[in-house]
Amino acid sequence: MTTWTPFVQLCVVNLLARLGYQMARSPVLPRFAQDLGAGPEFLGLIVAASTITGVFVKLPAGALSDHIGRKRMLVLGTLFFAGPPFLYPFVNSPVTLLLLRFLHGFATAIFSPIAAAYVVDLFQTGRGEKLGWFASAGDIGGTVGPLLGGLVLYSTESYSATYLLVGALGVVPAFLILRLPDDAGSRPGQPTRGDWREFTAGMFEILASRPVLIASSVEATMYVGYGALLAFLPPYARDVGLNDAQIGIILGGQLATTVAAKPIAGRHSDRLGRKPLILLGLVLCAATLPLLVLTGRFVILFVLSAIFGLGVAVVTPSTTALVADLVKAGRMGSAMGGFGTIWDIGDASGPILAGLLIGSLGYTLGFSLIGGLIALSAFVFAITLKDLRET
Repeated sequence: MTTWTPFVQLCVVNLLARLGYQMARSPVLPRFAQDLGAGPEFLGLIVAASTITGVFVKLPAGALSDHIGRKRMLVLGTLFFAGPPFLYPFVNSPVTLLLLRFLHGFATAIFSPIAAAYVVDLFQTGRGEKLGWFASAGDIGGTVGPLLGGLVLYSTESYSATYLLVGALGVVPAFLILRLPDDAGSRPGQPTRGDWREFTAGMFEILASRPVLIASSVEATMYVGYGALLAFLPPYARDVGLNDAQIGIILGGQLATTVAAKPIAGRHSDRLGRKPLILLGLVLCAATLPLLVLTGRFVILFVLSAIFGLGVAVVTPSTTALVADLVKAGRMGSAMGGFGTIWDIGDASGPILAGLLIGSLGYTLGFSLIGGLIALSAFVFAITLKDLRET
């Protein structure tokens, strides 16, 4: 029987939080924005708003958790999962929706890096596997959320009802996180002037850390390709004659492979080392991405998409664990925040870059160039391996 440990609790919170958050995002958010009168350009900004919040908030939030404790910041993060959804029924314009999306983005911007740092704090060994399980729990929630959101919107034909359910789901993680034990970083009272100096020093130390920046950039580059695939594989598949059900199966196979493989990949990174696994995953992503737009056959697209998902699964827990291995314990929140910031930049850039390349050069050359970017990232990472040391 599984014990209700802090780690299991964090995985459950991650699953539920991501489920509600993604339920609010896709496919409900684009339709809501369209019905409010948002044009394509403004709609894209609305969808990207929460990720933009993460770019600016993750690093300072992680650094702050190093000084006032992980649990306090996790409680704050889960409050943003619970509170903002109840404001969506009052939205009546695209601008208001954009501002609310920036606010809602504080949820993952605070929770994600600090929860990862909490997991790292719990385990001195076996971090890769544990981070893999934690990431997979979030991926399950992220997969179920859009399905549930679409079903609820279809059944109720009401954006308000859908977002009220999102808020109700968001309340559960907020209560669960209160049951976490206080972590060693928790400090009573108000932060002192010395604490604030240490807080800013921690952020600048991480930003100046070449090893952390290299490891984080590898993840970001891979997510440029991942964002391109999610955004443009569906329209490509429709262009070559596949139906919506086949496209859903192809993307579902990719997601299922990623979810299933992350804990296994993390365990192997604990045993074989982070760097070989990261290189393997990058090579898989770089090789399969251009091949996806060279065929119109359903079975081949399914297999290639699953292999790309395997590459993502191999890279993600390994890079997170590598960043944790590279930094001092007192900088773990800052490190996870910096890692998440760079990751978000890659995630947000993927669809934008792919759109520009595909619009001017076509699918084949556009995906090939992005695959080449991932390959270049793997090469740079490989030749700098010997220079990666703890900061």
